[in-house]
Amino acid sequence: MNYLIGDVQGCCDALERLLTRIDFSPSRDRLWLLGDLVNRGPQSLATLRRLQALEAAATCLLGNHDLHLLAVAHGVRPAHRSDTLTALLEAPDRDALLAWLRQQRLAVYEAGWLMVHAGVVPQWSRDDTLAAAAEVEAVLRGPALPDFLHAMYGNEPARWDPALTGTDRLRVTVNALTRLRFCTADGHMDLKTKDGTGAAPVGYQPWFDVPGRRTADTPIAFGHWSTLGLLDRPTLLGLDTGCIWGGRLTAARIDGTSREIIQVDCEQAQKPGG
Repeated sequence: MNYLIGDVQGCCDALERLLTRIDFSPSRDRLWLLGDLVNRGPQSLATLRRLQALEAAATCLLGNHDLHLLAVAHGVRPAHRSDTLTALLEAPDRDALLAWLRQQRLAVYEAGWLMVHAGVVPQWSRDDTLAAAAEVEAVLRGPALPDFLHAMYGNEPARWDPALTGTDRLRVTVNALTRLRFCTADGHMDLKTKDGTGAAPVGYQPWFDVPGRRTADTPIAFGHWSTLGLLDRPTLLGLDTGCIWGGRLTAARIDGTSREIIQVDCEQAQKPGG
């Protein structure tokens, strides 16, 4: 069976309860984690160790918090006051875990679903999304990672253009795949608003409701948007149900055209954000 799992954010106990709930077997089942594996929750170190140990039974996407971990680890960004990464950064297997993290994906198409952490700009097809993600993945795995992390942050350019090159091109891709919630019909991204769909800035819509989106016929699963809650449409699955904010950790079992939503409670209770 294939299971898509929303943002864990270091809530390893909740992840273990979810795996028990679905009777997970690494020899039989496949996990697809939709990013934000770490941070804000109490067990980021245990979470990465658990996921790394699953080897081919789990495919993990990178979210904005996972990229933040890499930036902090490389001295590019200071730790935030609300970060919970110290134990991971001081662990004896830190380097091995970070090396493993760098090998993870930004977009995957498997089991009939395109999977990303946050969103897809309306100009991209499924293949465009995978190709753009692959460009960033190559940099994350290569020697230019520190330089890229220095240039990764920022909200400009705010719109994808295939003519973009260099760090501008990579930055737009990262922002779309790990930060996007709202955009305009022509693809300008708003990267500040974190509330639910009713908080859309004037002229903006949730990225998945933009008319003419080229991936409209592609089933897409994503996380990142805890204030959205569970989104369960025939070709859309939004699975960040705010585990870290005292909500639930959610999995979707997908099997051809059928699927089932499975959830476990999470004991964390922080203020929503990020």
